[in-house]
Amino acid sequence: MTFWVGLSRGALLLLASLALGGCLRSAPNQSDEEKESHFLLGRSRVSAMDYPGAIESFGKALEVNPRSGAAHFELACLLEKRESDPAAAIYHYQEYLKLRPKAENADTINQHILALKQELAKTVSLGPVSERQQREFERLAEENRRLTEEVEKWRAYALRLQALTNQTVAGAPVPRAAKPAAANPPPASFALQASASGGSAPSATMALQQTHTVKAGETAATIARKYGVRLESLHAANPRLDLRRIHAGQTINIPAASL
Repeated sequence: MTFWVGLSRGALLLLASLALGGCLRSAPNQSDEEKESHFLLGRSRVSAMDYPGAIESFGKALEVNPRSGAAHFELACLLEKRESDPAAAIYHYQEYLKLRPKAENADTINQHILALKQELAKTVSLGPVSERQQREFERLAEENRRLTEEVEKWRAYALRLQALTNQTVAGAPVPRAAKPAAANPPPASFALQASASGGSAPSATMALQQTHTVKAGETAATIARKYGVRLESLHAANPRLDLRRIHAGQTINIPAASL
């Protein structure tokens, strides 16, 4: 009897020492994710019906912890119900299921994903593209490429002109052979266009194009609203990107607010 009592006490002491040593430490769970400060702020903003602010907070929660299934789920719900952005909502629902494959609400979420895909399919034209439409697409793509090259030329021209101007203000002599107008003439195509229209070439400031680096949780709709531009204008400024499936780290062009 004494032997068994001693054996039991030894087992209890061994278990206690393992626990104190960290061997029984539990892995982070969903409740831990919900204690993150940005996540808590997002919940607070939802309660206050500040849905854009909530989306921003949950996006920051994902920046802190990209494997936060709780943040993915909250973003998916907001993007589905408040932003009407089915593509982004599908992405966050799927990320949630990857992180929580045995979630109790997995069946319900899969039903939401199916409904969102059906909604997204309604916006896609199923008719065949005619030869004329194909030629028009190719012409617009070539025109966009040409304009992009012209903008880059004007950007370089503006930077060189600014450098020469700063040298003049600082008192540095400018060689006669390096006059701004003669040494760095504007692109010929812009000059021809200005002459044909009876106006002057656009200024260097107008040619500079603004860009934005996508953050986690951001969508085309939230970016357009942030810069005060229409969603159609944002799509037109980025013809080579599928803005319905943007992801963190991508750089997109921001059109002028008047577009």
